[in-house]
Amino acid sequence: MTIDWHNFTPWSSLAGGMLIGLAAALLILLNGRVAGISGILGGLLPPKAGDAAWRTLFLLGLVLAPLAYAAVKPLPALHIEAGSGVLVAAGLLVGIGTRYGSGCTSGHGVCGVARLSPRSLVATLAFVLAGFATVFLLRHAFD
Repeated sequence: MTIDWHNFTPWSSLAGGMLIGLAAALLILLNGRVAGISGILGGLLPPKAGDAAWRTLFLLGLVLAPLAYAAVKPLPALHIEAGSGVLVAAGLLVGIGTRYGSGCTSGHGVCGVARLSPRSLVATLAFVLAGFATVFLLRHAFD
């Protein structure tokens, strides 16, 4: 195994992780809500009175953050090797998985693990193992 030193970004990765942790901590401290993206989006369908504003602003921040970054530095090139059908199927599988798993990687992996939630620890382990298995199968078994 070799490291792609050109794309090795430990400092920006650390800063991004710290910002995600800070945002999750502020949301739970100031709003009493877990920063699980699927739960935040799901709470808008249908919206509840008095609850939609913070959810909309949080999701808007996710969309606007890359635009703010692009104002300072060019965005990295995006290269996806999958076709539209595969992307749609993957999105549907992730959506179904978040419903069965009662949350997504951000809710379980960032917030739940930080709270030492046993359910979130198991869910995060399942996410990671499923990712390992998928990469192994796609790169070695079906190659």
